[in-house]
Amino acid sequence: MGKPTGFLEFTRELPGKTSPEERIKNYNEFQKRYDAPALNHQAARCMNCGVPFCHSGCPLGNVIPEFNDAVYRNDWQEAYDILTSTNNFPEFTGRICPAPCESACVLGINQPPVTIEEIEKHIIEIAFDKGLVHAKTPRVRTGKKIAVVGSGPAGLAAAAQLNYAGHNVTVFERDDAPGGLLRYGIPDFKLEKWVIDRRVTLLEEEGVVFQCNTNIGVDLSVNDLLREYHAIVLAGGSTIPRDLNIPGRELKGVHFAMDFLKQQNKRVADRPVQGEDILTTGKNVVVIGGGDTGSDCVGTSNRQGAISVTQLELLPKPPESRTQYMPWPTYPMILKTSSSHEEGANRHWAIATKAFLGDGKGNLKALQLVDLEWKHTGDGRPASFVEVAGSEREIPCERAFLAMGFLHPQHQGMIDDLGVERDDRGNVKATEKAYQTSIPKVFAAGDMRRGQSLVVWAISEGRECARKVDEFLMGNSQLESKDASLQAMAI
Repeated sequence: MGKPTGFLEFTRELPGKTSPEERIKNYNEFQKRYDAPALNHQAARCMNCGVPFCHSGCPLGNVIPEFNDAVYRNDWQEAYDILTSTNNFPEFTGRICPAPCESACVLGINQPPVTIEEIEKHIIEIAFDKGLVHAKTPRVRTGKKIAVVGSGPAGLAAAAQLNYAGHNVTVFERDDAPGGLLRYGIPDFKLEKWVIDRRVTLLEEEGVVFQCNTNIGVDLSVNDLLREYHAIVLAGGSTIPRDLNIPGRELKGVHFAMDFLKQQNKRVADRPVQGEDILTTGKNVVVIGGGDTGSDCVGTSNRQGAISVTQLELLPKPPESRTQYMPWPTYPMILKTSSSHEEGANRHWAIATKAFLGDGKGNLKALQLVDLEWKHTGDGRPASFVEVAGSEREIPCERAFLAMGFLHPQHQGMIDDLGVERDDRGNVKATEKAYQTSIPKVFAAGDMRRGQSLVVWAISEGRECARKVDEFLMGNSQLESKDASLQAMAI
C-alpha cells in the first residue's frame, strides 16, 4: 500500500483537457498527462483493500492495487510488469475503456473512485518513454500454424498470446490495415492510430504475421484455411448494425453510424475513401442512439462543421448517481457525459423516431418524433412504453446516423462457408469454457462469440481463447488464465 492515509488526503482529479473550442479544430487526442506529483497523489488514493473488488470489476482481472503501489513508489518497471501480466494492450484500454474497475472500487462507496484507467494509461506510456517495452520473442517454436481471422482487440490479444506460446501465427484482416474497430471505428480524437501502429510493429517484431486486404470466404477460401492451419481463431467483430425500418429509410442522408465514422478515420489517415462522401458540414445532424458510437458521431459531426447536433435515446434519462437498484459494486447504469457531449450536443431521452421526411427530391430534410412514457418494473428497469398523445413533431435534419448497436457478425461468406453452429442471437456458438465451435479446430472469441461488447472484454476473450487453443494443440498450456491469476491473488 503506497500511503495508508492517501485516500484521506487526496481527492480524485483527472488530467486536464484541451478546451472544446480548440480541440474540435482537429482530430488529435486532447487528454493531457498528469505531472509527477499529481500522478503520485492519485496512486496514493488506492487503499489496497482486504477484498479488492476492482479485480473482479475488470474483465481482465488486472492486479490494480499492486500496480498502484508501484506507481506511488515510482518503480515503473514493476508497474509495467504487473500491468502487462494481465493486459496485452493497456494503451488501448487506458484510452477507451469505460473502466468497470472504477465502478467496483471500494473507495467509491462514499468517495470518488481511484483514477484506475488514467493510471493504467500513464504506466504504459511512461514505460514506452523509458524504453521498458521490448519485443518478447518465444525461445522455442512448436511448428504449429494458427490463423487468426480479424485484427481487432480480440484477434490481436489471441495472436499475441499464441505467439508467446511458440506457435506460428498469421492474422488475416479484410481492411487495409490492422486494428479492426480500433482503427476504423474509434475516432482519432479518442485513439490516435500511431498507438495501434506502435503495437502492431511490436507484434511483428515478436513474430506475428499480418495479412491485410484478405477477406476470408472471398479472397481466401475457408477450405484453404482449414487445410493449411492446425487451428483457427474467429475474432471478427459484431458488424451487422441494427436498422430502423420506418417510412423514409431510403432517403439520401440516412446512414449507419459506422459507415460515417469509418470514412472519417480514413480521411484522417489519408487513405482512400470508398463510396459517396458522408459529411455533416453545414447540416443539421441527428444521431439516433445514446451509446458510445452515437457519442463518436457527435464529436465527428462537430469537427466537420455541422450546424446543429442532436442525439436521441429511446430509453428514459438515466439517474446521475447510483440508486437502490444498482448498488455498489455492480456496474451502474447512470448518466454519462462524454467529451463529445462537452463539445456541443442537444441530448434528448424517451423519444422515438416515427419517420424520415424527404424534400420531394429523395433527400432527407426532417425527422418526425414522438415522446415516450415508460413504465418500470419492480427492479427499476424500464419495461414498456406508450407514445405520449399530442407530442408528435418535426425537427430539421439533413443527416441522420443510426447508432443503435449491432446484431451479430456477418454470416455471408466465412461463417456460412464454414457451417459453424450459431447461437440464438446469430453469434458463433462457442462455450466460455472451451471457446471451441462445432468444428473442433475452429475457435471463436470477442464480439463474434459474445456479441457487441467492450474493448476490455475483447482482450480478455482473446487471451482466454488463446489458452484453450494452446491446450487443444499441445495438451496443456503455460499461458496464464484470468481465473488462475485471481486465485493466486486470493492466496
